[in-house]
Amino acid sequence: MNNNIIPLHMVPIGSFALVRELISDGSSRRRMLDLGLIQDTEIKSLRRSPSGDPVAYQIRGAVIALRSEEASKILVEVI
Repeated sequence: MNNNIIPLHMVPIGSFALVRELISDGSSRRRMLDLGLIQDTEIKSLRRSPSGDPVAYQIRGAVIALRSEEASKILVEVI
């Protein structure tokens, strides 16, 4: 595994990343794909909720909140 590949929930706020792999399956994987999370999609980590979970991400022009459990199944490369 490339050392630059990390789970999405570990991306610092304000940073950009590229999707490299989805490690979920079933309906969870289908939801991620429906949100546009395919390989090489650019994601920006926008802000964390006051409790720390979920985190808002900008994906293909839309702002989407993902919980750490979901974001941990999206492997990205920080750019």
